[in-house]
Amino acid sequence: MAQQHYSRYEKARILGARALQVSYGAPVLIETEESQPILIAAEEYDAGVLPFTVRRGEQ
Repeated sequence: MAQQHYSRYEKARILGARALQVSYGAPVLIETEESQPILIAAEEYDAGVLPFTVRRGEQ
């Protein structure tokens, strides 16, 4: 995931989508001791390893 500035709404959407993926069994992209999907997603976000792209407007 490119390190660009995301709004709090974009960040919430990214974390929610990733937490859902993890809860359905997607592989975790970092080493962590967390067990809750939302906390795992937050750590992955902070590490910059999430493969998400945010498209804005008419791009």
